[in-house]
Amino acid sequence: MDKIIIKGRGVIGGCTEGEALVSHDAISGWGGINCLTGEVTEMRHELYKKSFGGKVLVFPGAKGSSGWSIHFHFCRLLGTAPLAVVYNVTTAKMAAGAVVMKVPAVTDLERDPLEIIETGDWVKVDGDKGIVEVTKKK
Repeated sequence: MDKIIIKGRGVIGGCTEGEALVSHDAISGWGGINCLTGEVTEMRHELYKKSFGGKVLVFPGAKGSSGWSIHFHFCRLLGTAPLAVVYNVTTAKMAAGAVVMKVPAVTDLERDPLEIIETGDWVKVDGDKGIVEVTKKK
């Protein structure tokens, strides 16, 4: 299978891989997710009622209050956090969220991951090298 390699900047080190869950909408921590299930609870969100737990979350970034990261920290503690995150826009809340989730994170990619990666693709995220490797779903 052909692999697509996208180079970026690693934010949090480590390397993992899994199925992608892609959102073109930013995600809100406070009132936007259920930490017990990892589901997005914002009713008008593209991922409404979908869980990012155990997936590689590909999305624009965080939205909402500065308390965003605490909700994703709870997801990590409850075992419902994403395996890795690939995102476009770095803010203080997004950076803090990546740190507290303790999962590989890559941003500032040479190509927009939202134009390349689709839900169901297999994605390897190498936060040490800042590389995202995509295997397209059949």
